[in-house]
Amino acid sequence: MMELLSCRNITFIFLTVLILTAEASESESDSEESSIISRFQQYLKINTAQPSPRYKEAAEFLISEGKRLSLESQSIEFVEGKPLVLLKWEGTNPHLPSILLYSHTDVVPSEHSKWTHHPFSAHLDSQGRIFARGSQDMKCVGMQYLEALRRLKARNFHPLRSIYLAFAPDEEIGGHDGAEKLAQSEIFQRMNVGVVLDEGLASPDAHYRAFYAERSPWWLVIKAVGAPGHGSKLYDNSAMENLLKSIEAIRRFRASQFDLIKAGFKAEGEVVSVNMVFLKAGTPSPTGFVMNLQPSEAEAGFDVRVPPTADPESLERRIAEEWAPSSRNMSFSFKQKASTHSKSGKPLLTKTDSSNPWWSLLEKGVEMAGGKLGKPEVFPAATDSRYFRDLGLPAIGFSPMANTPLLLHDHNEFLHKDEYLKGIEIYESIIKAYASFNDHVRDGASKDEL
Repeated sequence: MMELLSCRNITFIFLTVLILTAEASESESDSEESSIISRFQQYLKINTAQPSPRYKEAAEFLISEGKRLSLESQSIEFVEGKPLVLLKWEGTNPHLPSILLYSHTDVVPSEHSKWTHHPFSAHLDSQGRIFARGSQDMKCVGMQYLEALRRLKARNFHPLRSIYLAFAPDEEIGGHDGAEKLAQSEIFQRMNVGVVLDEGLASPDAHYRAFYAERSPWWLVIKAVGAPGHGSKLYDNSAMENLLKSIEAIRRFRASQFDLIKAGFKAEGEVVSVNMVFLKAGTPSPTGFVMNLQPSEAEAGFDVRVPPTADPESLERRIAEEWAPSSRNMSFSFKQKASTHSKSGKPLLTKTDSSNPWWSLLEKGVEMAGGKLGKPEVFPAATDSRYFRDLGLPAIGFSPMANTPLLLHDHNEFLHKDEYLKGIEIYESIIKAYASFNDHVRDGASKDEL
């Protein structure tokens, strides 16, 4: 009987220890998850919205996080007041081309009154959604890089290639004082970058999206002039009439491009998009506008996005001959006109076939972490990747956000904490694959081949 009781006691003690160990492990896991989310929220709470981003505060936070991970860190100001944070984890063979994990620190403005939660509160609701400007675009990616490195270091991983993390300013206003100056600098040359990872987009389904190119922004302004006239008079070639003709021609072109998407013939990033963003006309009065006077000038602005597969010369001829013909007293200019081709004349594309090992490694890294990539895409807007592609470097747009509505630049931008945490696992797998890649033949290949 005593032996039976003794066995029962031992079994009870053993089970109790197992339960307590499991509870302790679960508690430790919950604590780690809480810390990860907390760091993300800290970054999101820093108001880096244009036009007055708090860059210094963001830089101090990022450098602090880098130092906690024993990463080499520096803050570089190509333009005063616009720090670019550069972190480095040196590889065991620093002579191999390095990996650049790129992100930008600025975000677009928000209409606070249109949000359920303040855009810089980083509110975590009961459903696990983190509401904040930048939660998708793209503070999530910057912090996921850091958390992935934290995990790799905890597992005593030693990268073969050096890994750089860049947190740059001003992407939302063109990147001219951030990524463009970095790409043109001697600092960048010394980094010996072999591949760049930059931002992508959220995916509404279970597949992750990856981008090998992007559309270039042409910010077009069309102006019409004509003689002023009484509001009751009908006559040809007034400024407003000519501008309306132009708008109608553009509307027809826009509809033809949109039809290709609706019919499933092309993806959004593969067509030329045109959207009117402002209309300026009329003679102001103290109570609004003079209602019985036809104005002598009228102006409209359009955000045009051009894929690298389009013919830019043909499009510009269309603008000159159909949208803003001088024969109708019209003119046009560009506030910005980014090139769709590199300086060598080649389309700014990153290859997605077997000739580019970085694309294959991305696919394998995602799969190893339990995810799956969708079809390679052209990014519908512009990112800082173009400055690196222009150097002949392979640059891939990728933000691991599956099962997530696309809300960049929208009200109530959010990212679910589970997707954020899963994204860290995805990056851990990709970074490990990239930093371990050792193929001297590939590294000796011409950049144009990638």
